[in-house]
Amino acid sequence: MIWNEAKECMSRDELETLQSARLVKMVNRVYHNVEPYRKKMQALGLEPGDIRGLEDLYKLPFTTYEDLNANYPFGMAAVPPSELVRVHASSGTTGKPKIGVYTRHDIDIWAECVARCLSTAHITRDDVIQIGYGYGLFTGGLGAHYGAEYLGAMVIPMSTGNTKKLIDMMIDCGVTSIACTPSYLLHVAEDLEKLGLVDKIKLKSAICGAEPWTNEMRDQMEQRLHIKAYDIYGLTEICGPGVACDCDFHKGLHIWEDHFLPEVINPVTLEHLPAGSEGELVITNLTKEGMPLIRYRTKDLTHLEYGKCECGRTMARIQRFKGRSDDMLIIRGVNVFPSQVEAALLTVEGTTPHYMMVVDRIDNNDTLEVQVEVAENVFTDEIKSLEALSKAVHDRLKAAIGLNAKVKLVEPNGLEHFDGKSKHVIDKRKLYE
Repeated sequence: MIWNEAKECMSRDELETLQSARLVKMVNRVYHNVEPYRKKMQALGLEPGDIRGLEDLYKLPFTTYEDLNANYPFGMAAVPPSELVRVHASSGTTGKPKIGVYTRHDIDIWAECVARCLSTAHITRDDVIQIGYGYGLFTGGLGAHYGAEYLGAMVIPMSTGNTKKLIDMMIDCGVTSIACTPSYLLHVAEDLEKLGLVDKIKLKSAICGAEPWTNEMRDQMEQRLHIKAYDIYGLTEICGPGVACDCDFHKGLHIWEDHFLPEVINPVTLEHLPAGSEGELVITNLTKEGMPLIRYRTKDLTHLEYGKCECGRTMARIQRFKGRSDDMLIIRGVNVFPSQVEAALLTVEGTTPHYMMVVDRIDNNDTLEVQVEVAENVFTDEIKSLEALSKAVHDRLKAAIGLNAKVKLVEPNGLEHFDGKSKHVIDKRKLYE
């Protein structure tokens, strides 16, 4: 099912003409209304008139998380506070959260983009959809909610935290689709199997996002629940879920290029790369009013395919992410950086700077083990002392990253010491294969 055929299936020439016009308008908007952008452009000797279309995109400066952090919370807004109707923020734990602000028009555009995504899962006004993403500052809950209502579907705003009630409502209300993280859906599947209720549900589809997942996880979901599972992609700072999604053919995520202009760059040289090249995904808002971002570096590594999809859509498709250009990990939906772990360990007396983070996925749930080398001057065979040190490390890590991690104390020189760039992460989840 295609929700907006006139836009989703327009020719490349029509699309690029529209993108050029919107880019020119957006550059004028941010130059005159967003001081950080005006300063960046002036530093490059650029004026709005220098940007006449897509061919000039690469003259424009990049936007990074550091820009958002430096201008937190509303320094990147392009409208006065009186025109803003919504604030969302990321679940990140480093520095200030990444803020997204919205005008009434932005909310409408966002809802329409999410509706397009839900339509790829064949959701219509005749469906009953449970929203299993968290509500609140996180964009997942309200983003999926507004998109489903835009379609005319019946929405059950379940949020997270009560799987038993979710299952009861799923059966009692005849839920036909669910939007949630892939790991949570597999948890729901396990509970349904234990209760012998899989045959009692009417579920047909799932729209999963907010964390990386594999084709193997898709196969599990589809086989165990007898459904079709679809991937949805978004970023708080760009708008939230609804930037892109996959269709029945699962050959990439269709990005709605009339609203989000994608490109791929070399993350080291920052050089724009030709179509089909693998690099860092960069996105420019073309229609957002509240806080439009120009050439925002997502840090996600991928490549773009521009050929027409078998489903009939003509917009570019983001291919499976290979990883990130920085060292960020996404564990249980939370952004975690090794530097946070290192900083926390440095405050615990009795540990060394040598550590290793081991991330795995067991029974469809992310796990984190932090192996910590104990300093020679405090290493002892006394169990109580080691238990106290382990608890101190655990508590400090919990405060720093917001997650419970298993702590494994290692004897002095028990971890590999690197001469060059240290390796601090072993990710066994194989999320990007």
